[in-house]
Amino acid sequence: MAKSVRYGLLLVCAAQFLLAVAFFLQVPFAVRLWPFPGTTPLTYIFVSSIFAAAAAATLWATATRNYGALAGIGLDYMAILAPMAVLTLQLGARSTSSQFTGYGIACVFGVLFGLALLLWSVRIPIPKSPPMPILVRWSFITFIVALVVVSTRLLLKTPNVIPWTITPDLSLAIAWMFVGAAVYFAYALVRPSWANSAGQLAGFLAYDVVLIVPFLVRLPDSQPDQRLGLSIYTAVVIYSGLLAVYYLFIHRSTRVFGRSP
Repeated sequence: MAKSVRYGLLLVCAAQFLLAVAFFLQVPFAVRLWPFPGTTPLTYIFVSSIFAAAAAATLWATATRNYGALAGIGLDYMAILAPMAVLTLQLGARSTSSQFTGYGIACVFGVLFGLALLLWSVRIPIPKSPPMPILVRWSFITFIVALVVVSTRLLLKTPNVIPWTITPDLSLAIAWMFVGAAVYFAYALVRPSWANSAGQLAGFLAYDVVLIVPFLVRLPDSQPDQRLGLSIYTAVVIYSGLLAVYYLFIHRSTRVFGRSP
């Protein structure tokens, strides 16, 4: 059973990485898949970062055979895709285009996939050693608080929460992506260990790699009402990227290669 799930998840990772590249480059087939009008190039890059993060987190848990850590990913899928399904099906009911409805149906299947992944993996033990580093624990708590605050403001459609132009519908969509991230970080705190927090850092690193250059390029020419938000967002991306690089590749007890006993 685990072998079949492993191969299936590797295919899912490959598809997610493909979509991450396609949205980053705004390949026509990816643009056609995304139903929200008024999507700017930077929003497509943000969507790319979400796919890259999902692929990296899933790949880490699958490649290291830490299948218990997949439960957090299943929760993440459900927290994002369930409200996204409701949102897009509602928009589809008010629209003459079938694109929203098709996307909503795809989200429903994504929710079912997340539920199946959660039910399969949640009972699998997660190694308790090495423990979750203290800095990672407090960083996750800070990320959760920030994500909850930002997603709440986005759900209220507060302007300039995201430091680029988005529509009210996109504000809701991005809010649910942040909610899913908060749930994923929270799961690592519920079952604290390095094996259950490395996936979050791997996902965050992929997210950061996609966003950092576009953010730095945009920063000097950003609008005055968006510059502060973009500066803070860029600082978070840089910090989380450095945190992930240190614990995934440098810290002796947690690094992926050459880990100390």
